[in-house]
Amino acid sequence: MRDFSDFPPESDPWGEHDFGLFGYDGQKIYWKIDCYNLDKTAGSPNPANAGVSHRVLTIMLSSGY
Repeated sequence: MRDFSDFPPESDPWGEHDFGLFGYDGQKIYWKIDCYNLDKTAGSPNPANAGVSHRVLTIMLSSGY
């Protein structure tokens, strides 16, 4: 995930680079990063600041969506 760099405008219209998809072993894989506040009760007040954000990575098969 760290080296992923394929962010076409249709899947990243705001340039946030928080969603991606790729193929692996004949399967389509989706991934998404969500940023929450440190209490994990709401969105982060500043997703770019790791000091006030708790990041969650979700990885799933496209067939599960």
